[in-house]
Amino acid sequence: MKKIIFKRSVTKGYNRNGIYIEKGCFVEKGATIWSNNIILNNSMIFSGATILPFNHIDNSEVHNGSVVGPFCRLRQNSKIYDGCKVGNFVEIKNSTIGNKSKISHLTYVGDGEVGSCCNIGCGVVFCNYDGQNKHKTILKDNVFVGCNSNLVAPIIIEKNSYIAASSTITENVPEHSFVIGRSKAQIKENYKNKYVDKDK
Repeated sequence: MKKIIFKRSVTKGYNRNGIYIEKGCFVEKGATIWSNNIILNNSMIFSGATILPFNHIDNSEVHNGSVVGPFCRLRQNSKIYDGCKVGNFVEIKNSTIGNKSKISHLTYVGDGEVGSCCNIGCGVVFCNYDGQNKHKTILKDNVFVGCNSNLVAPIIIEKNSYIAASSTITENVPEHSFVIGRSKAQIKENYKNKYVDKDK
């Protein structure tokens, strides 16, 4: 595994050290790219960005100070602005991620507009498709989305709001709100044996 800090900008393609950059893409001097990356279709990697191993970047932008990967997929028209973290097994499509926002693992962001200083937890899904049309999810600045939440577009989460883990959100959320959108657990004590095969 090799790390390449580009000492000059790349504009005519690059295919060595386990890094494939398609002709027409742009990698600015000062960007860092590890082995086992594919960068395609007019993508742009700016100075100060770090692309960790095993990513697929297609027609997208990664700006200064942002870290992408490993095992991340940036699909068409995705823009990762300054100081972001986009981590393991995150897929982003047709979305903008504002400065200093974090999407660390196992999340799908489709047709989204994420503001600055947001945190999107593990297993969050932007539910952008209703079976016929794609819809947009907008997160304003300083929004926290807890793990395993579903944001059903079209929807706007206003700034400084907090979505509790395992919530399904279907309505717009006002500023400074705390939202819990999950069913209440039912605990039935001493009920387990009714459903367990005693011979196992």
